[in-house]
Amino acid sequence: MTFLPLSILLGMIGPWQIVLIVAVLLLLFGGKKIPELMRGLGQGMKEFKNAKDGDANERKEDGK
Repeated sequence: MTFLPLSILLGMIGPWQIVLIVAVLLLLFGGKKIPELMRGLGQGMKEFKNAKDGDANERKEDGK
């Protein structure tokens, strides 16, 4: 059994595949739920960044 390299699989994603993925997401979650999911994802990324930067800021303040 042969496996395709990951770069070949990732290179095959085109505009029609993206349209298909978006359509499936709309069917699964509905148009009203997707903005809520994206907002939650953004808040999670913001909290992660603040926690990461907060640790660096605490170390800088300790060094003064």
